[in-house]
Amino acid sequence: MSLRIYNTLSRKKEEFTTLEHGKVRMYVCGPTVYATAHIGHGMSALVFDIIRRYLEYSGYDVNFVVNYTDVDDKIITKANQLGQDPFTLAQKYIDDYRADLKGLNVKEATSNPRATQEMEYIQNMIARLVEADKAYILDGDVYFRVNSDPDYGKLSGRKVRDSATGTRVAVDERKENPEDFALWKSAKPGEPAWSSPWGQGRPGWHIECSAMNLHHLGEQIDIHGGGNDLIFPHHENEIAQTESLTGKEFARFWMHNGMVTMTGEKMSKSLGNIVSIQDFLRDHPGDVMRLWVLASNYRAPLVYGEDVIEQAEQTYKRLLAAKKAALPGAKGVPEDAAKALLESAGKSRAAFIEAMDDDFNTPLALAHVFELTKLINQARADGATDAQLKPALAIFKELTDVWGLALEDKESGKSDVEPFIKLLIELRTEARAQKNWVLSDRVRDGLKTLGVTLEDSKEGTSWSWN
Repeated sequence: MSLRIYNTLSRKKEEFTTLEHGKVRMYVCGPTVYATAHIGHGMSALVFDIIRRYLEYSGYDVNFVVNYTDVDDKIITKANQLGQDPFTLAQKYIDDYRADLKGLNVKEATSNPRATQEMEYIQNMIARLVEADKAYILDGDVYFRVNSDPDYGKLSGRKVRDSATGTRVAVDERKENPEDFALWKSAKPGEPAWSSPWGQGRPGWHIECSAMNLHHLGEQIDIHGGGNDLIFPHHENEIAQTESLTGKEFARFWMHNGMVTMTGEKMSKSLGNIVSIQDFLRDHPGDVMRLWVLASNYRAPLVYGEDVIEQAEQTYKRLLAAKKAALPGAKGVPEDAAKALLESAGKSRAAFIEAMDDDFNTPLALAHVFELTKLINQARADGATDAQLKPALAIFKELTDVWGLALEDKESGKSDVEPFIKLLIELRTEARAQKNWVLSDRVRDGLKTLGVTLEDSKEGTSWSWN
């Protein structure tokens, strides 16, 4: 089965085809950098990192662009509240966000354009829209004529008469129509401003992404992504201004991730239930957040709570355990059993790919990884040697690498104490052979207190950090 992706524009799954064979042009709307990034930002970044990684695994060369909105009303307001320069403030939050993404093992984008560094391209696009009579100038402001686009509303399904409903922007009575949106805003006292043919001012939010798309990816792209809260008005307006200028289909596929809810309620600053990525990473490995995301469909709302994060922690430990070496003294399994393990691992890989090809069905793909984990663990318990486990473990690593899972033991840096742990296990084994259960239990309990879990089997004792 070839890759099929749900397209928000058509509201159905479609076979994935690209504008250029073997290449994907992909743009994802990044954050407006006016506050510390929260787990909602992390969830969206992880969704598109996983999608990007799978496209690359499938053989595509992905040009992956994620922007930063670094000039915006929210940034200016926050900077004024703190008495700081808005550009300095934006840079701080960009630096913090990049550190967050590194902690989550998110691959660096091909490019990260920033609105303040793209002013030439933004102004050029606005000027061309004015020249084409798709936009008009009004006392230093420039507005897009929504009525000039007969297809306006095709992404969100809204009619033009409904398009202003629900927006937080006050209606400017000077506009030709209430639905017309700003491409350029005239300067206000105390705000950053740039020179332009229409006077001092700064760009509207929507034109920034369209201009950066044109500059970095061209007139047409394969995938445009972002949270489903951006469908209207942001992405709707991007389509209108870009397609009105180029006369071409802007994005082949529109992909949107669901929002994070906090055990039944939307995460929001007004409710005071924001969890930052920094706070999360202080308490959990980055893989745990990635597994939390992988366990649900990317288009569905994602619930955050202690119970679901605990499940993700258990999944993390389960996957870590699959990487363990053969049991001490393992004598090996019959050749046909080793062959069957490799064949089953290959079937798990095929099932994984089939699930991912169905609109990135990570919950189903994760079930196939679990099945592979079960097979590996059973073979180890049966006495398979490292050499016999290696082919299946290679497939296991291949699949978890596709998702960007690091699966590094959080205590791996304590390798200097491992010889002492193994020595204690040997002493415990001798105590068990002599039926000295008191000493055996004392060693086991002492190691557990130090964070080491022992696992006994007929082939010997293995250990792991808990």
